[in-house]
Parts: sequence; structure tokens; C-alpha cells
Amino acid sequence: MGSDGKLPTSATAAKGPKGWAQRFLNVGFVAGFLLVLLTYAVVSQQSQRFGAVVASPDDVAAISKQAIKAPGETGEEDPSSEDGGEEKTETTTPAEPSADHHQHQDTSGDSNQDDQQQPEQEWRPKAVVTEEPPRRDDTAAKPFDNGKVVLTTAGPYSDTCDVFGDVRTNGTAHTVTLVPATSFTERREWKIKPYIRRTMSGIPEVTITQLDSTSASSPAPACTVRHHVPAIVLALGGLTGNYWHDFSDALVPLFVASRRYGGEVQLLVSNIQPWWLGKYEAIVRRLSKYDAVDLDKDDQIRCFPRVTVGLRMHKEFDIVPEFSPDDQRLTMVDFTAFLRETYSLPRAVPINLKQTPEKKPRLMLLHRGHYRKIVNVPEIVKAAEDAGFEVAISDPRFGVHVEELARSVNSFDVLMGVHGAGLTNAVFLPKGAVVIQVVPYGKMEPLAKLDFGDPIVDMELRYLEYSITAQESTLLEMLGPDHPVIKDPESVHRSGWDKVAEYYLGKQDVKLDLERFAPTLELALDHLRQQ
Repeated sequence: MGSDGKLPTSATAAKGPKGWAQRFLNVGFVAGFLLVLLTYAVVSQQSQRFGAVVASPDDVAAISKQAIKAPGETGEEDPSSEDGGEEKTETTTPAEPSADHHQHQDTSGDSNQDDQQQPEQEWRPKAVVTEEPPRRDDTAAKPFDNGKVVLTTAGPYSDTCDVFGDVRTNGTAHTVTLVPATSFTERREWKIKPYIRRTMSGIPEVTITQLDSTSASSPAPACTVRHHVPAIVLALGGLTGNYWHDFSDALVPLFVASRRYGGEVQLLVSNIQPWWLGKYEAIVRRLSKYDAVDLDKDDQIRCFPRVTVGLRMHKEFDIVPEFSPDDQRLTMVDFTAFLRETYSLPRAVPINLKQTPEKKPRLMLLHRGHYRKIVNVPEIVKAAEDAGFEVAISDPRFGVHVEELARSVNSFDVLMGVHGAGLTNAVFLPKGAVVIQVVPYGKMEPLAKLDFGDPIVDMELRYLEYSITAQESTLLEMLGPDHPVIKDPESVHRSGWDKVAEYYLGKQDVKLDLERFAPTLELALDHLRQQ
């Protein structure tokens, strides 16, 4: 119908469809031409962007390995090196237009390999650690401008988190924030306890956050203090205060985490214990040249190039070389050598009886003032002297200066005592010395081996274990031969740790059978004769 409301004439009607067809044909041609141009442009661009990724078999192999981070030219930590082969690590690398979004590493440092995003791993805490060495990728890697987060939760003890890039800490808020260089990121958040045992109560969590952008709607905290060294966030308290736990839960893991920095690292300490830092000041000062920061009271926004949250325990009072960060392969021999240097201990090896046969090896007998004490100390001293030792009795008290104690222990060739914290002083003995652990009655050998046997062997000391019988335990007289504690120790173990600790660790003392114990003294002497 025309504008005047009348139907078109037959001539107009015949001409109209042809004109409209011509118009649609022209429009279609133009649209098709534009589509071809667009397709060509997209294909060309993609060819330029992704051609380098598959240019060679090496490039393909690099892409297939990019979920595992290995130490490279930058000296970055291998996130899989701190625990077993099945270790769960999570690396979050914010994407940016000119760099790969890798989970754990940039395998080549080539900015042409972009937009190759890997599936993100789930955080699975409390994964079971294996005794297999960690899997590694030895490809050299360079850090991303956007930074990354490496979360390690494998193993029976600890959780740790390494944050690389523009990292900012807020102590009073217990936060560690990764600030990306671009806004093309995903906001992520994790919470871990910076104490060596993840199940320990009373330890505040630290929140690690990867910001999603640097825009005004999601501002980054402004730096008030800028550091040019990395930082380690750790927590004290917990079981520290017990001499053995001071080493197992703090000093040994701190040595492993910080030794690579040569003192150029800042310690941020939650639940700070000034007396503890004072007691072990010489050790802490050698691991960090800077005063420790009380994290809980620190209201500064501190900026670091890297922050490690939490310490990692490989084994109780021990180091697994394969799990050392940055492939350092540290050992307990390294730790004890470090302590000898720290306290300027004069003896690196025990007495040489071949060169000085006229001298007697020195034996330190640890005398406990409470449970698990030796009740026939004078008889043991005489037996050891008759065997050829010079004997001294030691009863280290809580307030003794560590340096004084270290120098005293270092002057001996044999350290002997009932299972307990005093045997921790084996770390100050010269390499090749002897440790005799007297194991209380009650099938306590596995615990004795875990707490001291394995670590002492790893210190390259001679470890001798003497397990007492029921007749050498005061529990026999206290409870009688028919009590389950005496008659069936396995049933006590099945009843739970509380009963084990109550009786076998808390209620028994030791009276050594001198005739039965004599061969152990002879083994110690034979070892020293061979040095």
C-alpha cells in the first residue's frame, strides 16, 4: 500500500520485487566480503600468536611440563622440592597479555607464548606425604611481572605458601597480599597457620590473597615500608619452650627455609616470644641479619619481592635433603656444622685414641631431676670409668645459656641419657661422637628412633640404643608383674597415647642392670678407637 493509502499499480508491483532483490544481493555481497576479510585477519593474528608455541618438539614438551616449577636462572624455589613425590602444590599466576599463565613456571621466558592457560588445581590440605623424591622440571624459568602463589600442603605436619611478585604484608590484619601488575587476574584467597604443625591450636591463621585487579574498586594496600629482601612469616608458641621442640619445631625448619638467603631475609614472627628469641639469639642472628618483626603488632604495610608463609618440617628433628628448597639438599650435618660455627665450638671431631692412647674419652651422663631419671647413677659412673671413660654428670637446667651448654657438650665424646629433651644436645657434639639413648620400658623403641635415633644417625654420629627390661623399671615394683602396663605393653598402646605417656614416660624411673649394660659401653669405646 502506498503512502496515499492505495494499492500499487500492476506496473509498480512488477518492478518493486526486482529492485528489492537487487538491494539484498548487494548487501549480502558486501557482508560476505567483510566476513572474509575478518576471517583472514583473525587467522593471521592467531598464526602469529601461537605459531611459536608449537614450532618444535621442545616447545611442545615445555608446554606439557608447565604445571611443575623448577629452580632456574632466577634462583626461584622449586615448589615441589619441599616434600614428597605426590606433594600437592598450587601455583596461581595472574594472566597478562604478553606472558604465559603458567601454574608453576614460565618454561622458556618467551613472551610470545601467551594465553596458554592451564587448569587450576584444587587446594587439598593434609595430603599424605610419600618417601619418594619430589618430581622436578629443570627447565630454566623467569618470574612473571604479575607474580605467583605456590601453596604446599602435602605431608603430615606443615602447610606453607610462597608468594612471588609485588607482595604486601599487614601484620595486625595477618594478611599477605599479592598485587598484580595488570587487571587481568582472578581473586583468590587461602588461609594457613604459619606454625610447623597445622593442627596446633592457639595459632592465628594468615590470609594470603591474590587481588583481582589494581583498579579503584579493588585497591591494593599502599606500601609504607619497602624491603629489597624476601621475608619469612612464622609463628612461635605452640610446643616451643620444650627444648626438643625448640629445635624440631622451629630452629631446624627455620634453618632449612632461610639458609639459602645468607642472612638477607626478614623474619615476621607471629605469637612472638621475646625470651625465646633471646635464648637463641646467636642462631637467629646468623639466619637473619635484621631484627625480627612482631607481626601481631606491626601496623605497617611492608612490601617484599617474595614472602614465605610458614615453615616446613620434613621429619621430627630432622632434614630430608631431597625436600630442601631450591634444591639445596641440606642435611643435619649441615645444621650441626652451622651450630658449631655459630657458637665457635672448637671440636669438629672426637678424640683420636690412636694418636693419644694415654687419654680417656669423655662421657657426659645426663641426669634428669624428675620422671625417667636414672636411680643408680653412682654405679653407672663407676662402670663407665672402669670401662675406660672419664665421666661427668650433667643436669642442664632451663635457664642455662645455650652457648655455655653447647661448649660443654662439645668437649665430650659420648652423650648418654634416658629418652628425653636432654638428648637434643647431640647437635653440639663433634661429628663422629657417640650417643647412647636409654629407652624406657613399654615398647617405646619406635618413638625413641623417630625422636632421636634417625636424627642422630643423620648427624653422622654413632647411635647406640639400650632398651631396658621390666626388671630395670621402677614400674615393676610400683604396679606388680601382673599389671597390664608390665605384662602387656601393647594393650596400653592400643588404649591411646594418654596412657602411654602417663605410665611409660611419666611414672617410671630407670635402674640399669650394669652387667647387661656393659656391652653397650664397650661398643661406644670400640667406635672411638676406630676414629
